[in-house]
Amino acid sequence: MDMREMQKAVYQNKLDKGFNVTNVNLEFCLLYGEVGEAFEAWIKKTGTVGEELADVAIYLMGLSEMLGLDLQAEIQRKMEINRKRKYVMKNGVMQKVEGVTG
Repeated sequence: MDMREMQKAVYQNKLDKGFNVTNVNLEFCLLYGEVGEAFEAWIKKTGTVGEELADVAIYLMGLSEMLGLDLQAEIQRKMEINRKRKYVMKNGVMQKVEGVTG
């Protein structure tokens, strides 16, 4: 199953189970909560960080479907943009060099 198929399956599961498919603001908040749970699992070394990251991905795919976005295509497009970017280290932090595309 590719990501596009997973995205549609996630959305169908939301429909089948009666989960939110209309309130985008709520879905962003729930996604934020899932990221927090993944971070907590990593910090506390609970051994569930993979499961929590899967929840993050599931919420992200559901939200993408709600918004009519092809997340796989968006990720591929963004990865190409990032691949072409140039970065420099400033004060111990990697920063994007503005105006450089290749």
